[in-house]
Amino acid sequence: MTKRESLGEVLGGRRGALDASIPPLAFVIAWLAADQSIWIGAVAALGVSVFVGAYRLIKGGRITNLVVSVALVAAAALIALYTGRAQDFFLLRLTFNGASALLWAVSILIRWPLLGVVVGVMIGQKTRWRKDPDLLKAYSRASWAWVLMQYVLRVVVWGLLWWAGEVVALSVVTFIMSWPLVTATIAVSGVVLFRSLPKDHPGLRHPRTSSDGRGADGPNTSAAASQTAPVAPSVEK
Repeated sequence: MTKRESLGEVLGGRRGALDASIPPLAFVIAWLAADQSIWIGAVAALGVSVFVGAYRLIKGGRITNLVVSVALVAAAALIALYTGRAQDFFLLRLTFNGASALLWAVSILIRWPLLGVVVGVMIGQKTRWRKDPDLLKAYSRASWAWVLMQYVLRVVVWGLLWWAGEVVALSVVTFIMSWPLVTATIAVSGVVLFRSLPKDHPGLRHPRTSSDGRGADGPNTSAAASQTAPVAPSVEK
C-alpha cells in the first residue's frame, strides 16, 4: 500500500510564521535599549520587517507578502504610538487571532471547514473534497485542532499578558507561538485527519464521491445495490 502523504508535506514549511515573529522581537529589544521609547521600537520593527521581506523577495518570494507584512507591522506600531502603551503593539495580532478562531469555528459548523479549503486550494483540488463524506468529516474534526491550538490558545495567553502589560513576555511568547506552535498544530491536526478517514481511503488527493459508489452513507453502500439500481447522474462537477 502506498504511504499516505502527510499534512505537513501538503502544507509545506512554516517560514511565514517565523518571519512574522521577528519584528515583535525587534520592537521589544529596541524599546528596552532606548529606555522604553515606543518610537524607537516602532522604527526597529519596521526596519526589520522590510529587511526580512526584501530578503524573502530576493529568494523568490512575492511582493504582496512584503507589502502585507510591512503594512501589518506599521499598523501595530501606529496603534502603540497612538495609545502610548508598548503592549498595544501586540493588540492587532491578538485581535486577528480572535477573529480567526471565530472564523474557523463557524466554517466547521456550516460544513466548510477551512482546513479543507486551504488544502484543497494548495493541491489544486478546489472544493471536490466536499463531495466525499469521509473527507468532509475528517477535515471538520482536524480543523478543531487549529481553532483550539493555533488561535484560542494564543488569544488566552496573549490576552492575559497584554492585560497585565507584560511586554517582554509578550515578545518571547510570540516567538514561541510562531513556528513551534504551527508545527505542533500541523502534526496534531494531521493525526486527527488521517485517523478520521477509513483505512481504505485513497488519501487527500483522491476524494471518493457518490459516483464512486460511496454516497453520504459511507463505506456500507453495497456493490449489489449499485448494480441493480441505476445511478442518477451527478449535477455537480
